[in-house]
Amino acid sequence: MSLIVQKFGGSSVADAESIKRVAKRIVETRKAGNSVVVAVSAMGDTTDELVDLAHEVTPFPDPRELDMLLTTGERISMALLAMAIKSMGVDARSYTGSQAGMITDAQHGAARIVDVTPVRLREALDEGAIAIVAGFQGFNRDSRDITTLGRGGSDTTAVALAAALGADVCEIYTDVDGVFTADPRVVPRAHKLDVVTSEEMLELAASGAKVLHIRAVEYARRHGVTMHVRSSFNNHEGTWVVNSKEETPWRSPSSPASPET
Repeated sequence: MSLIVQKFGGSSVADAESIKRVAKRIVETRKAGNSVVVAVSAMGDTTDELVDLAHEVTPFPDPRELDMLLTTGERISMALLAMAIKSMGVDARSYTGSQAGMITDAQHGAARIVDVTPVRLREALDEGAIAIVAGFQGFNRDSRDITTLGRGGSDTTAVALAAALGADVCEIYTDVDGVFTADPRVVPRAHKLDVVTSEEMLELAASGAKVLHIRAVEYARRHGVTMHVRSSFNNHEGTWVVNSKEETPWRSPSSPASPET
């Protein structure tokens, strides 16, 4: 049995219908014989709306309280996603970042992951359940406060979980088909890259490519995590991000999301 970590961004879980579509995809992956852990972002523009709301209350929101506020967005999407999966007859359990063992430093708003202790996730997987984790958030042991990881935090959450659990692949689902040579909405002749190295992806991210956050790519490179960036709206092959071009991208022949489908 393979272990797959899947990350779904805000546009993929923007409303109830989108959440049900994502749930169906996750269930298909599980029924294909894989163990599945999912990191999920807040629905749509929820995080931006919460930030705006905080600034309506005060021009200078307290960093600790702002983190407490912002983490509610991912808690909504993780719970709804778990409900949708359970309605399809498959066990799923949702976990906050702290429950999932995402240990960070004490920097509110831009915390860095210092350790991952996914004890409860392993228990869920051992019992045949799908584990749904709120992205973008963690817990500091010293202050015992909730923290957030900043922009791109859900990508980093997924990669960190993949590293800690020894996952075969970390699938990053987004609203585009993969990593392109340029923004295809701006440059019509831009084409999708089949495979890029983590070094190349770091250069693309530093140059403004928004498909993957630079901190997530750095974490993947450091811990040897293979990523597959792909669309949440189709089953097409996306872009594999590997440590070296000599690596053979991991594929599950039994997965419904394999290139043959």
